[in-house]
Amino acid sequence: MTDEIIGMDDMMAVYQVTDEFGIDRESISVPLDKGPAVAASKLPDGSVEIVVPTGETSDEWLSVLRDSLLGLGFERVEDDSWDA
Repeated sequence: MTDEIIGMDDMMAVYQVTDEFGIDRESISVPLDKGPAVAASKLPDGSVEIVVPTGETSDEWLSVLRDSLLGLGFERVEDDSWDA
């Protein structure tokens, strides 16, 4: 049953990808229950819902999430904040 509910590692994996796109963490919704496949969708309020899949490691679904975000029109951003 624990594989059916997201954990901290799942959330950190989601943030790893959404940070690459400069998506504000406050605008991300991740249901606690995992789904059959990774899914990303824009909601009417402009937020992004991301469903984490059951039975896959983050290594297996992170590239699919990246592709899904690209398909929604998001672009990767360069973060120069660490270059100080």
